[in-house]
Amino acid sequence: MRDPYEVLGVDRSATQDEIKSAFRRLAAQHHPDRNPGDDGAHQRFKDLNAAYQVLSDPQKRAAFDRFGPAGVGMGATPGGPGGPFGGMPFVDVSDINIDGIFGDLLGALGIKTGDRGSLQKEIKISFEEAAFGCTKEITYERVEPCLDCGGIGAAKGSATERCTACAGRGRVRLQQGVLPIAIERPCARCRGTGRIVLDPCKTCRGAGLVAKSRTIEVTIPPGIENGASRIVERAGNCTRADRAPGDLELTIRVSPHEVFRRVGDDVVCSMPVSFPVAALGGEIEIPTLDGNGRLRIPAGTQPGAVLRVKGKGIVRRVMGGRGDQLVEIIVEVPTRLSSSQKELITRLAEELGEEVKEPQEATFMDKLKNLFG
Repeated sequence: MRDPYEVLGVDRSATQDEIKSAFRRLAAQHHPDRNPGDDGAHQRFKDLNAAYQVLSDPQKRAAFDRFGPAGVGMGATPGGPGGPFGGMPFVDVSDINIDGIFGDLLGALGIKTGDRGSLQKEIKISFEEAAFGCTKEITYERVEPCLDCGGIGAAKGSATERCTACAGRGRVRLQQGVLPIAIERPCARCRGTGRIVLDPCKTCRGAGLVAKSRTIEVTIPPGIENGASRIVERAGNCTRADRAPGDLELTIRVSPHEVFRRVGDDVVCSMPVSFPVAALGGEIEIPTLDGNGRLRIPAGTQPGAVLRVKGKGIVRRVMGGRGDQLVEIIVEVPTRLSSSQKELITRLAEELGEEVKEPQEATFMDKLKNLFG
């Protein structure tokens, strides 16, 4: 057994974080899948695993520091018949994110190792479309099996042969260093298919997959909210020609409205009302999601009052029916008054028992005296 400190390139005083960091860096550098054609990569990777298994375990590390290789029991293969872990089952670690020899081809299509083919897209709709529902047509790109080769990656008329690396199983087992179990993972040579392409298809370059544009219709239910998701099953990417495609997840983005804003299933808007109408009452024209409508203003309506219009809101998704429209009243105060208008307002104030002063008479100091006096 080689000195594990030398294998990982760390000092004997190295911390566990330094050991882990060194192992990850070197394992990624010397993994067999990243060094095709390098016969020594497999042995280097095994040595790295063996060194890390010793130094990452405080007891094994202490035993090695004191007794050398004999202290960690290197006389038998741990997973073999004579080792302490004989008979342990194989473990599938196929989700480990290590690129194989086809990683460059699939990576160009946006597919990574362990990818299930799910796609995520955003779809924009208007405020009214969110309120009442709609049908939208979206166009996007997804990965599909190559039609020219039927998804096998081989050119027309050419054959494939059984992969010798995995004996056609599509998976390989690897006993790495002193690991108590053997690791099973997809075969990097055949990409888990068990077959080797002799003459690659020119369209897909042997990947069996190509990126294509697709157009689908999506039904948006009424009352949907901004940020909600819709799942379109089997509308995502194909990661392999012999597997079903993943799903397409659509995130709904509702555009803001110029007049309305949403509060639950209600819509809210603000409407200006003149002082006479607010004081004496009357009717005003208001916008609604269904078009223009009329709203009765009760006499004596105060600024900031909220009036409710039943059934003019958002379609309720659960209970049925629709929410309401809430109209916030903004009383407009006239800024330019004629002499006769000022006289009328002054007379009104006197009738109400209010004293009206000219603006220049009510100085800032007068207001302070009234406030603290």
